[in-house]
Amino acid sequence: MSEPVKRFIAGAVCPACSAMDTIRMFELDGLPQRDCVACGYADSLDIRGNVVPREIPTRVNKDKPAKPAAQAQTVQFFPNPKLKKKRPE
Repeated sequence: MSEPVKRFIAGAVCPACSAMDTIRMFELDGLPQRDCVACGYADSLDIRGNVVPREIPTRVNKDKPAKPAAQAQTVQFFPNPKLKKKRPE
């Protein structure tokens, strides 16, 4: 498979390092991509040219093995005879 043609964008400023004229654009799998040759920043763009944000890894979306469910225990409460209420007759 051939390497995609990467073109420098004149006057473009890198969003990560603020260096001018270091951004290259290329197409990968039909989606526009861009990268910076100065700092290595890379991202992809959608059809309209907006940046597709990468999901920040959090404790929720990290791939961790699921914990086994805790064993359920039955708890029995015994009434306290000293706290017994008197019923009106």
